[in-house]
Amino acid sequence: MHHGMLTIYKEAGYTSSDAVARLRGILRMRKIGHTGTLDPDAQGVLPMCLGNATRICELIADREKEYVAVMRLGIKTDTQDMSGNVLFRMEDDEMLSRLSTEERIRSAAASFVGEIDQVPPMYSAVKINGKRLYDMARKGITVERKPRRITIYSIRVEKIEPPLVTMRICCSKGTYIRTLCEDIGEALGTGAAMQSLLRTRVGQFFLGEARTLDEVERIAKTSPEELPLLIRPVDSFFEDLPAGICAADALRLLKNGNPLTTEDLSFPGPSSDPLVQTGASRESQDRTGAGQTENGFSTAERSASGEIPPRAPLPGLNPADKVIRVYDDRGVFYGLYVKKQRQNRFTAYKMFLPEG
Repeated sequence: MHHGMLTIYKEAGYTSSDAVARLRGILRMRKIGHTGTLDPDAQGVLPMCLGNATRICELIADREKEYVAVMRLGIKTDTQDMSGNVLFRMEDDEMLSRLSTEERIRSAAASFVGEIDQVPPMYSAVKINGKRLYDMARKGITVERKPRRITIYSIRVEKIEPPLVTMRICCSKGTYIRTLCEDIGEALGTGAAMQSLLRTRVGQFFLGEARTLDEVERIAKTSPEELPLLIRPVDSFFEDLPAGICAADALRLLKNGNPLTTEDLSFPGPSSDPLVQTGASRESQDRTGAGQTENGFSTAERSASGEIPPRAPLPGLNPADKVIRVYDDRGVFYGLYVKKQRQNRFTAYKMFLPEG
């Protein structure tokens, strides 16, 4: 069984669940989960968690996303993209007269940067009273939806060729780019719908490393020994956290997920402070060069739209809590441990016990 994260390029025509089902068949394993849905017509980065990495599906889904969206001005549909029924269409001459300058488009887009409230679309997987909104929408039912607080970290308008506008957007979990396009269209007074969507990044998972399901299937059939090269080790997701090495005489405690004292751990490097030290598993070091993570990407790398937002505290923890990755003396990753304020020991936070 494989353990780790595989960055899939989801092609149009697949749901995220379809992609999981097909990957299960390709890899011949059941324990696979995806890290957040992409609309069937959308394409791009869809990280998959394999084996014990399924324990971090939600953590990956919580990371910021980056998209390249093409917005069509002068139109409004019931789905907020071009797959729906047209509710309104503006003549090109009238639309161009309302836009006046490219700067007006850029200013309208920029006005949505920051924390904003966004109403989820009717054609979405959001549940109200146990029912999916898209199921109600298909029956012609519209219900009131409460706005949700999201964050747009950046919007960069890359191309303006009316009626089409191409934007690169970095945003928080839960953002509907279709809705953002429609809202920008409303701000411009022209209406708008999303024409296409490409997800280029989820956290530290980038488009450049993504593989289509056809590619993965070909490798699995013709060169199965190359499959592990596509899979990131679980600990690479936590590469920004300091690393501790468990002493041999405390390994029994580690294997059982028992608390560890500072005497049970060592922190390699010039400082013994676990807040200062970082490290990588021996597996990660063997597969990458200095300063790189798997596939040549690093969380220090900038996204195309700006700096990657810092990781939020892990669920249930405070910023003051010290979280470390714990390995045995052979470099095998066991899990995350946390030392809370006013405690003198580390307790297990999330374990990824190796097989065998």
